[in-house]
Amino acid sequence: MTAPLAHENSLLTTARDDAPSASEASLPDGWLAVESLDIDAQGIARRPDGKVVFIEGALPFEVVSTSVHRKKNNWEAGVVTAIHRESSQRVRPGCPHFGLHAGACGGCKMQHLHPSAQVAIKQRVLEDNLWHLGKVKAETLLRPIEGPSWGYRYRARLSVRHVHKKGVVLIGFHERKSRYVADMAICPVLPPHVSAMLLPLRELIFGMDARETCPQIELASGDDVTALVLRHLEPLSVDDVARLRAFGVQHGVQWWLQSKGPDTVKRLEEGGPTLSYCLPEFGITMPFKPTDFTQVNPYVNRVLVSRAIRLLDPQKNERVIDWFCGLGNFTLPIATLAGEVLGIEGSETLVARSRENLQLNQNDRTAPLSQTAFVARNLFEMTTDMLVNDGVADKWLVDPPREGAFALAKALADLHQQPGLRGKWTAPRRIVYVSCNPATLARDAGLLVHQAGYRCTFAGVVNMFSHTAHVESMAVFERDA
Repeated sequence: MTAPLAHENSLLTTARDDAPSASEASLPDGWLAVESLDIDAQGIARRPDGKVVFIEGALPFEVVSTSVHRKKNNWEAGVVTAIHRESSQRVRPGCPHFGLHAGACGGCKMQHLHPSAQVAIKQRVLEDNLWHLGKVKAETLLRPIEGPSWGYRYRARLSVRHVHKKGVVLIGFHERKSRYVADMAICPVLPPHVSAMLLPLRELIFGMDARETCPQIELASGDDVTALVLRHLEPLSVDDVARLRAFGVQHGVQWWLQSKGPDTVKRLEEGGPTLSYCLPEFGITMPFKPTDFTQVNPYVNRVLVSRAIRLLDPQKNERVIDWFCGLGNFTLPIATLAGEVLGIEGSETLVARSRENLQLNQNDRTAPLSQTAFVARNLFEMTTDMLVNDGVADKWLVDPPREGAFALAKALADLHQQPGLRGKWTAPRRIVYVSCNPATLARDAGLLVHQAGYRCTFAGVVNMFSHTAHVESMAVFERDA
């Protein structure tokens, strides 16, 4: 399970040297010059009349032919059929199941693009979103955070399907633009030991009595434990339970069973090691259940936490609030440095888990953590009164889901517009915002900068999901004294 360490990459590669020259303005009929990539990793080109064409499989600054499968008044969508001029950033995909062919896996969209160029494009997506959606431009761009390009995906939801016509069980991600499960023998973005387990898992499920009623296997891998959660729609037979036990012993897997919703998840057998990950820089260990939210990429997560806290710079005389705190991924490391920390999360289950993690880490330390508390609250319904009641904090860390933190940013902006409250409540001097959606980050950044009195001092991408078009990022907002 070893892999290269994640790092803060200083390389920001673009393919500007591939840009079509002026002499290429007149291309043969049907040929298109690709200008850029969209958020779904499709090439963007324009026809002579200005009509936009989105092209799967095309890269910026390539000249291609395409087969159009959808037409609208202002745009078309198609698939690349020939590459007449190839980008220097095009590489051979590392997975045999990636591509545009029938049955190709849809889990990755950018394997044909050099990893450094992937990061550069994601950085551009972040900058474009901040400016076009929020009218915000960061004063300084942070170096992208990168980790290993392969074997990084410690969390995954794998679909399971018994295909009668083929006489096989398929386990993996869905095919490109399809509800069907891809016929996958390996998956290089999964940890190598899990990738090697795909075919044995297919044989296991095929041999079970419940092969028709097990639609999903969820992977949750920690530092030392690999857990698989089997979703089963009907009770498992005694023989099936025995098969799972034997597989677990053979492959070193900890099985969990899920009969209905997430609250029904339970260990097949009690005892044994605990699923957890470590943040060694802070001396923190984070136990978790396989259905709890944790970051997909543990290598990048360690660097992400380190950088976020370095930018936050909590001091012993400061109070910090960690909004959308989850299990305490940021809260507990902050508690090694700040004077007081409050973690706020919408899920009662996660709050209970974060309190358990606080107690575990408090007991295992020679230097105690600072005063730390966790509370549950619906953060999508924040009001100014709720914000004032949570008390004054010197700094905030905000790590919301894809929906962003609009209600929180709006409440902060509304308080800024009420001068009469300024003697009773003070806004945080610094906010570190960790985002998994550049569009909602940009929206919230617009509120913070234009209505709440902040400057966007830093912004940069976090390549949590290599080879996909998913953009994670981080921004810092400062309030002048």
